[in-house]
Amino acid sequence: MNVQPVVRSELLSGLANEYRRWEALLEQIGPQRMDQPGAAGHWSVKDIVAHLTGWRRRTVARLQAAKSSGPEPPPPWPADLQTDDEINAWIYETNRARSVDEVLGESRQVFEQLLAAIRELPEEVLRAPAVHLPWLERQTIAASDFFAHFHEEHERDMRAWLAHAEPDAPRS
Repeated sequence: MNVQPVVRSELLSGLANEYRRWEALLEQIGPQRMDQPGAAGHWSVKDIVAHLTGWRRRTVARLQAAKSSGPEPPPPWPADLQTDDEINAWIYETNRARSVDEVLGESRQVFEQLLAAIRELPEEVLRAPAVHLPWLERQTIAASDFFAHFHEEHERDMRAWLAHAEPDAPRS
């Protein structure tokens, strides 16, 4: 199997492109509608953003640990939570009362941390991610790996919700 090496600049450029598309979707939705439930079951768009940010925070910690060849860090949620459903419920409850601005700000901050962690990864990690980043379960890294869950699990729901959401309230 011939695996193409990861080119850091291409990975970072791909991540920037993915993030621009993400931000464009959030801009279409608008902050006024992000608290409306129904984007994914009873979750609002704000809840989805917080959910994705919660999981991305774990990715950032893992990448930061790989930078120094450290052990995998503990997750940012309580250690007794084992299933995705338990973790997702904890992320939801932790962020439910937060404002849209707080959730969006944290999302942007964690994405910047992701970019910084990738910029700081040693070349050997990029050359052999299966060895150094086994949790990725990949022979090579692509920008889409960091947005796969969004694309596979949430993007379609968010776009469908947007198509049927109440328009923005008139502004005075």
